[in-house]
Amino acid sequence: QVQLVESGGGLVQAGGSLRLSCAASGRTYGMGWFRRSPGKEREFVAAIRGSSSVNYADFVKGRFTISRDNAAKTVYLQMNSLKPEDTAVYSCAAKDPSLKYVYWGQGTQVTVSS
Repeated sequence: QVQLVESGGGLVQAGGSLRLSCAASGRTYGMGWFRRSPGKEREFVAAIRGSSSVNYADFVKGRFTISRDNAAKTVYLQMNSLKPEDTAVYSCAAKDPSLKYVYWGQGTQVTVSS
């Protein structure tokens, strides 16, 4: 069982930046970030596997960057040029050897004011 602990959410003005962190308690086979806004389904934001395989949702390309520190078993999501529509609970997820997202963090609130 892998536990994920997120941190770094908060309140920021539009155009500002935040960095989210997700620390894993064990080995993972890929990690990602998802978000859920009020009244909406959970949506994919970004994912990373290995040191260089990354992919992003279209709505964050050029604004968000996912990275990882393997030694610290931590994944980061640097969020720049934030918009009010980025307001959501952001959750970290990790894959097991089947390459499915089976581990989830508790989520961290990101609120972007206009």
